Amino acid sequence: MRPGVRLAFDVGQARVGVARCDAEAILAVPLVTLNRDRYGADLDQAADLVEDYDAVEVVVGLPRRMSGGSSSSTRDARAWALRLAGIIAPVPVRLVDERLTTVTARRELHEAGVPSTGFRRVVDQAAAVVILEQALEAERSSHAPAGEPVPPTQRGRQ
Repeated sequence: MRPGVRLAFDVGQARVGVARCDAEAILAVPLVTLNRDRYGADLDQAADLVEDYDAVEVVVGLPRRMSGGSSSSTRDARAWALRLAGIIAPVPVRLVDERLTTVTARRELHEAGVPSTGFRRVVDQAAAVVILEQALEAERSSHAPAGEPVPPTQRGRQ
């Protein structure tokens, strides 16, 4: 297992949940929820988090249909990841299948006793934790980074 802090992002239409792991890549914890912004403030905040935590890698959840196909959410997450990759290069960004992560996050929040009225505040962070845990476990078992790499663009911060 490669050492180093990784950040995970669960990209939604209104919010982006963020989680991080420790430098030993053992424990994933919720970090913050960013509000999506059509001007890219959420991307700038994400890039700041990557810098603040000195992340060695970023994992972005890729929402696929249960059949494995793409949707508008899939395309949105890919576009967001591509823009982030251009801002934070040379830190690698990887897309990881996130099917059922929100369902898992909701179940875990319910089991932890979080009232369903409070889910909205933290469910995106909890989903990011699930995405990161899955990516870390995949790397532990395969000895290779999880998901597909996102090539950085030349756009960067604007």
